[in-house]
Amino acid sequence: MKWTPGGRSRNLDDLRGQSGGGGGFRMGGMGGGGMGIGGLVVVLVLGLIFGGDFIGGGGGPIATSPGDVAPNGAPVQGTPQEEEQMQFMSFLLDDQQAVWARLAPALGTQYREARLGVFRGAVRSGCGNASAAMGPFYCPRDERVYLDLAFFDELASRFGAPGDFAQAYVVAHEIGHHVQNVTGTMGRVQAEQQRDRRNANEYSVRLELQADCYAGIWAHSTSQRQLLERGDVEEGLAAASAVGDDRLQQQGSGDIKPETFTHGTSAQRAQWFRRGLESGDPRVCNTFES
Repeated sequence: MKWTPGGRSRNLDDLRGQSGGGGGFRMGGMGGGGMGIGGLVVVLVLGLIFGGDFIGGGGGPIATSPGDVAPNGAPVQGTPQEEEQMQFMSFLLDDQQAVWARLAPALGTQYREARLGVFRGAVRSGCGNASAAMGPFYCPRDERVYLDLAFFDELASRFGAPGDFAQAYVVAHEIGHHVQNVTGTMGRVQAEQQRDRRNANEYSVRLELQADCYAGIWAHSTSQRQLLERGDVEEGLAAASAVGDDRLQQQGSGDIKPETFTHGTSAQRAQWFRRGLESGDPRVCNTFES
């Protein structure tokens, strides 16, 4: 996609020098969803969007264990390539939040800005300690997206979703969770999951598909502003499909179990991303009534 490097966003936190702390990452709902998809490779690598979104509402009740947000660590000397990635993440963050500041009133609320924390290996979030194996995730407690840049290498090499717009989709999906937090959707889903635990996974799927649709809403705006380049839409759709529950389970254990789905199938994720992309109206993203 077309973008101009231009420094760091004021909402981007460089946590690459931070120690992630000891202990495992504590989340609610572990037994019912994403991490139960089978296969060590899937658990360690495709926690990624898949497992990490438990914090943002996917796959069971949102985390309730407290966690401390560590301050930024010592300054980090990154490679030129990594600095370019940091600037690209800054561009995506600022651009996506500017779009949602304009669109949020259509959902009955005013937008408030999220933060993006870029880390290496492990990190302390407001939702607890996390390793890079958890992948990108959104923590509603500190309203921050967490991302290890190495994830994008895995997305491209292991799961066949390369390209800058695939990366843009990942960030837009996580910002979509922040929109759900701002609008109160995330809290309502958490309450329903606690009330109706038998259908907790279904609520999770609908929440995740809505975040995909919200990612498409932002992608629509880039098309309107002529920021898209040839192949960008295909990159975004490929990234959405790459993290479908059925595809991940097939790659992990070869055994597809729809009753354990927490994010939706590859077809569903691509479908909802495309719906947002084609419409540009966040009101079409009501996955809870579709």
